[in-house]
Amino acid sequence: MAVTETRNTAVGPKGGDEGGMGYLQSLPRRVVTVYIPLVIFVFVLLFPFYWMAITSVKPNEQMTNFNDYSPFWVIGPTLEHFRYLLFDTSYPGWLWNTILISFGSTFLSLLAAVFAAYAIERLRFSGSRQVGLAIFLAYLVPPSILFIPLSVMVFRLGLYDTPFALILTYPTFLVPFCTWLLMGYFRSIPFELEECALIDGASRWQILTKIVLPLSVPGLISAGIFAFTLSWNEFIYALTFIQSSENKTVPVGVLTELVRSDVYEWGALMAGALIGSLPVVILYSFFVEHYVSSMTGAVKE
Repeated sequence: MAVTETRNTAVGPKGGDEGGMGYLQSLPRRVVTVYIPLVIFVFVLLFPFYWMAITSVKPNEQMTNFNDYSPFWVIGPTLEHFRYLLFDTSYPGWLWNTILISFGSTFLSLLAAVFAAYAIERLRFSGSRQVGLAIFLAYLVPPSILFIPLSVMVFRLGLYDTPFALILTYPTFLVPFCTWLLMGYFRSIPFELEECALIDGASRWQILTKIVLPLSVPGLISAGIFAFTLSWNEFIYALTFIQSSENKTVPVGVLTELVRSDVYEWGALMAGALIGSLPVVILYSFFVEHYVSSMTGAVKE
């Protein structure tokens, strides 16, 4: 009997309510370890968007008059900043340029990354691991260094001040990252599937298009989201390779066209930043499940 009681006492805390996450059953502990850190995280994460939203609808007289108006709230909101941004500036053209460039560079990057990741992870050639490491190291090269030789190539090819200058240069930092991400996802697919297909007479192209890619849809979506986000927010290349106002992207156009000398049009600036962030937010909200499953499949190996 004493032995049994000793065993129950030893096992009880691990298997009962007191083991594992049982310490969170107490309300004060949940408040300290869960609720307070969660509230702080949500506040830090969402406060910039809240500030952009209230500033974009705040009348100009309330921007700096903190004696009569609260900086954290707006009285008598207005849509004048949005009207000015959409009808009195080239913002719709900047938004279209950003969408076109982001989709074009993302498509080219995914196309190149699929072939590179498949060759490195599935063909098993000599030195494949070293090539994969070299591709990842290429992603670590700062864009501020790459744009110098790229600018020479852009000028020689006659692509300066055209959307193609960005569509063709963005893959220089998108392809290494997408390749590295897809390598981890392709590694999680069983090799037996390819071996069975090869025995049945399937070609490598058929294996890639009919077996590997359908199983890698979450990974492709995740890589596409990352590539699209990086293209959407890119600033250095867009500032260097684009000069005319009608060809600028949102990050460059908002900063260079809405800031004149020491005059900052804060209402229009925040409205432009708010509208420019919505496509990425919508993209993440629709594909968040695929994104999470892709990251799980990519890192579990």
